[in-house]
Parts: sequence; structure tokens; C-alpha cells
Amino acid sequence: MHERKGLWDKNASRYDRFMRKDRAAYELIRPVVKAKTVLEVTTGTGLIAKSIVNAAAHIEATDASAKMILEARRDNQSAKLHFSVQDMFRLPYAKKSFEVVIASNALHIVPHPEKALQEIRRVLKDDGVLIAPTFTHAGNSISGKAKAFFMSMAGFPLHSRWASEEYLRFLRQNGRAVQKSAVLKASFPLTYAECTKSEGPDVVL
Repeated sequence: MHERKGLWDKNASRYDRFMRKDRAAYELIRPVVKAKTVLEVTTGTGLIAKSIVNAAAHIEATDASAKMILEARRDNQSAKLHFSVQDMFRLPYAKKSFEVVIASNALHIVPHPEKALQEIRRVLKDDGVLIAPTFTHAGNSISGKAKAFFMSMAGFPLHSRWASEEYLRFLRQNGRAVQKSAVLKASFPLTYAECTKSEGPDVVL
């Protein structure tokens, strides 16, 4: 965990430039968080949280990197948005605290992502929604695979290389019912997923 913190601390100032193409997910997220209490893990510099805060009732946005959180706090103008340094595997919040949890581009970069889902399940209300857009590298084009290779060489952790269907299957195998999904064009192919705890029919956007 300490090594991962060091990596993200080092890249905090460049993070926004790399993630700027991933804003396609924001429009899908905004209606889901309307008037809801929201937790975002691995918020980075807070791009998503800042984009959706006007719709939400309150957002707790967390990251393991102190420098990422420092960047996020610089231009935070909303009293409804609170940034803090937290470990997504050991969150300080009580059970069933949030109506929505956002884990964007998180599950593919951590070892044991199933344990992260367990902790998210703990803090999410029974009728709550997990929003988990994640890069699905295994479905990359040749240029996308080249980007992934150079990211790996630069030290960016890519612990899981899912194709889109593999990722959705992983979510289902770990107690998530995928209610909506879509593959978006971003820095890499991005599989957007909205999940609940209860089973229900999938809706592919």
C-alpha cells in the first residue's frame, strides 16, 4: 500500500491531464447521485466529485494519496464536498452510511479487488448503488495496449486486465447485480457499471 501511495503522490500534478478524456462517465453518474449521500473512493484530484457535487446532497471523497487530496482541495468551492485521506480497504465510516458509492478506475489497479468490494458493501445501504467505471485493458486496440505497456513501465499498477464482459462477470461473482453497463471511449476503453446488491435484469446502455 505504501508503494502505491508513493506512485500516486508522484503523479498527482499530472493526473488531471491523463484523466481528461474520461468525462463521458460524468453524465451517466450525475442523475444517479441526485439528492443522495455519496462516497467516492480513489477520487484522485476530485474530478468526478467536483463535477457531480451540485446534484448530490453530500459527497465524501477519499484517496490513499495525501498529495492527490491536496490537489483536490485546492479549488473545492462546495460545502457539500469533503476530501480526506482514507484507505479503501479500511474505511472509517459506519455500516450502511451511503446511498451511492463511486469507485472509478479503482478496481483494476489494486490487488485483491474483491476485498475492496467487501468494504464498499459494508458502508453501502441495502438499497444503495455502486457506480464502478473501470478501464478494461484486455479489450484494447493495439494503440491502447501500447499505452497500457508504457503505463506499466512507468510504475502504474495494472493488477487486473479485464475485458468488459470479464469485468462485469467479476462484479456479479462478488455479490453485485449489474443493473446498467456501457463501454465508453476514454483514455482506454472504459466499462461503466451501475450495481445493486439485489438481483435484477441487466440494462446495457
